[in-house]
Amino acid sequence: MKKIIIAIVAVFAMSTAANAQLSGIGVRLGGGQGFGAELSTLWNFGNRTEIDLGWSNNDHHTSFTLTGIYQWTGEIGSGFGWFAGVGARVAYWSYESGYGDSDSDIALALAGQAGIEYKFSAIPIQLSLDIRPAFYLLPNTDFHWGDIALGIRYMF
Repeated sequence: MKKIIIAIVAVFAMSTAANAQLSGIGVRLGGGQGFGAELSTLWNFGNRTEIDLGWSNNDHHTSFTLTGIYQWTGEIGSGFGWFAGVGARVAYWSYESGYGDSDSDIALALAGQAGIEYKFSAIPIQLSLDIRPAFYLLPNTDFHWGDIALGIRYMF
């Protein structure tokens, strides 16, 4: 069942991305549970969608994620803006205790995101600061408040 859900999400993401226009690419760095980094892309679908491929690691836990967030945006002024959105996350995680115990699984979550951003007028760079909470549905139900992350993107 998990493999079917992941396949459906992957097909939907690829077909949707084929009809979109890439407007920014960069990295999203952060994480309070070890080091986390994501390849971050912004796409135009009429409004804006952020699709990120991530990796995080601490002493015993490693995860790989694919997150897609549909965002609403607004301007604050002088290059500053805000964004908020909802979407989904698919993750693969593995755990090794150091005592020979290990576990791994695939997770599916509903995710939200809210943050602020700054677009430089002289260069095509965008900086953002956001938080991304998630409600995990599989393999167990769990809520994670998310971590604050810094995004740095080249804008087209």
